[in-house]
Amino acid sequence: MITQTITAHGYTGFLGRGAAPRELECLLAVAAGRTSKEVARDLGVAPDTIDKRLLALTTKLGVTRRAALVAEAFKRGLISPAAVLAMILAVHASMAEDPALRVRRGSGERRIETRVAVRRIEVALTA
Repeated sequence: MITQTITAHGYTGFLGRGAAPRELECLLAVAAGRTSKEVARDLGVAPDTIDKRLLALTTKLGVTRRAALVAEAFKRGLISPAAVLAMILAVHASMAEDPALRVRRGSGERRIETRVAVRRIEVALTA
């Protein structure tokens, strides 16, 4: 099965998951923080047209606000960050597995972090 996508404003939208192509274009722009006027200017339509597309999509997803629309779209897999951002997130997630980078929690949290920092400085100075 071939997945059709729309990439715009740093996000990738997936067709065939409940949103019409124009609704998806509007959603990607809203996810990037663009206003209806800005999106309308880029697409060559009236701002009311953008608002109608977003209203149709909010009705489909069962939300009432733009922020909730974007959150629900991420949750349902309608949109995702573009490849570069996804790669950065993957690298960051792999770094979190490194015990040296993990932040310790508990009553002696500050003391443990201080000891770890002092050890790293001592190792750097002796090297």
